[in-house]
Amino acid sequence: MDRERPLALRVAYDGTDFAGWQRQSDAPSVQGTIERALATIHGVEPGRLSLVGAGRTDAGVHAIGQVASWLPPTPRAAAIFRRALARMLPTSIAVLAVRRMPPGFHARRSALGKVYRYRIITGRTALPFETRWAWPVPRPLDLEAMRHAAAQLVGRHDFASFASAGSTASSTVRSLRRLEIVERGSGIVEIEAEADGFLYRMVRALVGLLAAIGSGARPATDAGVVLAARDRGLAGRTAPAAGLCLVRVIYPPEIRL
Repeated sequence: MDRERPLALRVAYDGTDFAGWQRQSDAPSVQGTIERALATIHGVEPGRLSLVGAGRTDAGVHAIGQVASWLPPTPRAAAIFRRALARMLPTSIAVLAVRRMPPGFHARRSALGKVYRYRIITGRTALPFETRWAWPVPRPLDLEAMRHAAAQLVGRHDFASFASAGSTASSTVRSLRRLEIVERGSGIVEIEAEADGFLYRMVRALVGLLAAIGSGARPATDAGVVLAARDRGLAGRTAPAAGLCLVRVIYPPEIRL
């Protein structure tokens, strides 16, 4: 039966004005905003519908490939949701796809990994609208030094040095599959990270260290030293939330959104 098959949506959002993905009792969240719209479509009280996101992005963090799923409390054709949500949601949230999934699908537990991208504007004055989605850094960065440092971090490691306080993860071991630094032109540098999972603020901590190395404040060899120390204090500053975007959630090939 369709009611036993979850529905999933792929969603993009500008996280600037939200207190993060996760539902909040006293602040606007992406999850809470979508849940209220879905409850209206289903004709139920908001508390009767729970939307599960693949990742809990922080306040100010964006997404172009977040995935969320819910078990429909009332029968509705999947095709109606994209049009209905487009009318009901604020312009800061866009639903890109809606699909009925196989029984047992769970947006978070079914995921094999995630891809995040961090954008930095270097060596020039950032335009006013760019600061919503990027970190302005006044001086050019040494990208080769950053790439040398990033190579020391790729692999399966204990990333305790890059996990902020407040993490509820039972283990700090993760497989960082890629950590790439790409120059896009016009002073734009992007850092793309892919892993089987990320710790609380892990990407922003990685970016903070790489930026310090790129600016010459720290040597590239510090990356390996910090990783081995398993001490968050040694990693240095956490990069601002505005530059971070959840790009893609990776699922088995048979699961498509």
